[in-house]
Amino acid sequence: MGNKEALERGMVTTKDNYTSKEIWTGRTPRVWGEPWRFLQPTTEINGSLVASHRKMDRRWWRAQAIRYLMRFQTPYMCGLMNVARNAAFGKEVAKMFLTSLGKEWPKDFGNKRRSDIEEFVWSNHRPWIPRPLLSMHVRMGDKACEMKVVEFEGYMHLAERIRQRFPQLKSVWLSTEMQEVINKSKLYTNWNFYYTNVTRQVGNATMAAYEASLGRKTSTNYPLVNFLMAAEADFFVGALGSTWCFLIDGMRNTGGKVMAGYLSVNKDRFW
Repeated sequence: MGNKEALERGMVTTKDNYTSKEIWTGRTPRVWGEPWRFLQPTTEINGSLVASHRKMDRRWWRAQAIRYLMRFQTPYMCGLMNVARNAAFGKEVAKMFLTSLGKEWPKDFGNKRRSDIEEFVWSNHRPWIPRPLLSMHVRMGDKACEMKVVEFEGYMHLAERIRQRFPQLKSVWLSTEMQEVINKSKLYTNWNFYYTNVTRQVGNATMAAYEASLGRKTSTNYPLVNFLMAAEADFFVGALGSTWCFLIDGMRNTGGKVMAGYLSVNKDRFW
């Protein structure tokens, strides 16, 4: 990136080399074939699997790109995730741990050297989250100018459909900018909802105004935490008319979660 000659010769390009139209709707490469034509449909909208649409190529390529960009988490990002997991699931983990101890606290607890299997094998396991876990991103607010906005009840209808097939499902990672959605989630007492502790939007302010009210640090950190938590889920409900849901779906398609499927309350306006 710092090589001036590479930039001048076009070997390395930046966003300044492209128009807004090229960035959003430019042609996708065909030199490696068209793998999206051979994918099994796993997205359901209005009760039907979507077998094909006009932007399958872009959807496939963006999924590859987002997986590539998110492949390594920085120590800073890992720290944010640990804080979020502890805030959301910490009490449950503590209760399970205390229950497993029995009546007495182990005398050598904290001083015991970790065994080889703990050090080199079990340490590879990811941090605990309640499973199965449903990712639900509810997009409302000013998005009405770009897509059909659906109330929270519509998302929960799809969640209930999944639970009819998988009755063990009761945990939801809920991401949304609307406080109204968080309030409504409390009415569904037969579900366990988890979400980040951040100030949410009240009313119909623009997303830009809402993010500005949070400040640059919070408005950057908490969406990334939500995004990575969503990618770890086992089932997915959202609104594919939202770019954020589109990206979550890309992580599903490239992270071994293809057959989990994606239930959407609407479709992308370009499909």
